[in-house]
Order: sequence, then C-alpha cells, then structure tokens
Amino acid sequence: MPNNKNIAQTAELEEKVQKAKSIVFTKYAGLSVKQQTKLRSELKKAGAELVVAKNTLLARILKKEALSSTLQGQTATLFSYEDEVKALKVLVQFAKDNTLPEVGEGLMGGEVLSKDQVIALSKLPGKEELIAKMMGSMKAPGNNLVGVLTASIRDLVFVLSAVAKKNA
Repeated sequence: MPNNKNIAQTAELEEKVQKAKSIVFTKYAGLSVKQQTKLRSELKKAGAELVVAKNTLLARILKKEALSSTLQGQTATLFSYEDEVKALKVLVQFAKDNTLPEVGEGLMGGEVLSKDQVIALSKLPGKEELIAKMMGSMKAPGNNLVGVLTASIRDLVFVLSAVAKKNA
C-alpha cells in the first residue's frame, strides 16, 4: 500500500516528466551543498530544474527498461522545460569545471539517450543561436542586394566628386 507522500511525489514527478522537453540523469554523490545550490541556480536560469527523487518512483513513471541501470544509487534528475539543449550545456560545463556531477543517460522525445549522446547534444548550438544564425542567413541576400544597388550610385558620386576636384 503506497503512502500519501509517495503518491504526492509520484503526481509531482509525472507532471514534471510531461512538461519536460528533455530529461537527464546524473550521479551527484560528492557534490557539496554549495555546489548543488550553484548548479541549481545556473540550471534555473537555463529554464531547467534538478530534482532528487526515489529511483523506484522514476522507473515506475518512465517505464523504460533501458534506464534500469541508470536509476541506481544517488541519482538526480534534470528536467529541461524551455530549451532541450541549453540546460544540458550548463550541466556538462558544470561537470567539467567541478568533476561532478557525473552525467548519465537521458530522455528526449520519448527516446533513451546514451551518456555520449547527451554530451554530444550539449555541444550543439542552442535554440537562440540557431534562430540568430537563421535570421542572419535570411537577412544576407537583402543586404547584398541593397549593397549592389547602391554601389552604382556611390561610384557615380565618387566620379563626379573627382571630376569636380579636378576642375576646381
């Protein structure tokens, strides 16, 4: 018979899983409270949340057999709500700087991601960077056209200016 605390925590975790665009599991044993606070603060700025919950509850909610080895020991779960990649970048960079937490497997779009895939995703440009690159690419032809059209007029002005200086 499940107790009320587990029922409430299961409902809360189910809501987080439904809302999350990506989920990553980490081994956080060895992180100081100060480091955990700093990591959580950085992740919050990236639109994500780091949650420590019972592995059995997570396994029951996710129903992914491939994650059974990941959900053992002291596991923290990263839920990315805004951008699938931005929080991964923060987590992987924090792990590089502090040697902890150990980045593990994850989930994105219902697919299980290996540790290597999670790290590879963290190296991709974020959503904002991709949008900026796309806007720059879309804007370039217009800028080039304006440059070509104004070049003739500008050259004419330079020629007329040179002729005027020569005659003066």
